[in-house]
Amino acid sequence: MKQRLLILIIVFLLATLPAEAQCAMCRAVLESEEKGQAAEGINNGIIYLMIFPYLLVGGVGYAIYRMRKKAKETET
Repeated sequence: MKQRLLILIIVFLLATLPAEAQCAMCRAVLESEEKGQAAEGINNGIIYLMIFPYLLVGGVGYAIYRMRKKAKETET
């Protein structure tokens, strides 16, 4: 059961859709540009910065999981 939950979580984390997020000021400046290369770069940078909090939370969650599993094994 726990393996299925772990696999499901991993699938949800890996199966993400590309997102476009911009503040109002950035959007106004970047929409005036014709080719949109700067807008694409800004979006990629935002997504890049969003990855690290998820990695940190996942790492802490995994560490807690390992500690609890190890504690359970030493109990029995």
